[in-house]
Amino acid sequence: MKKNNVLLNSTRRIDYKDVETLKKFLDPHSRILPRKKTGIAARDQRKLALAVKHARLMALLPFTSK
Repeated sequence: MKKNNVLLNSTRRIDYKDVETLKKFLDPHSRILPRKKTGIAARDQRKLALAVKHARLMALLPFTSK
């Protein structure tokens, strides 16, 4: 049974402009954390991945960190 993440409940949308929320799902090397660690549903994980990719293209998030 997966735990439902409070940050991604049905009342809050995943948005590429919400950088602080997206950073919580990245590891120190700026890679997206897997579903097993985040505990979110597959559909939300796909939305999260797209939002992170859009934020990287808009230069809101780094592609890599040192």
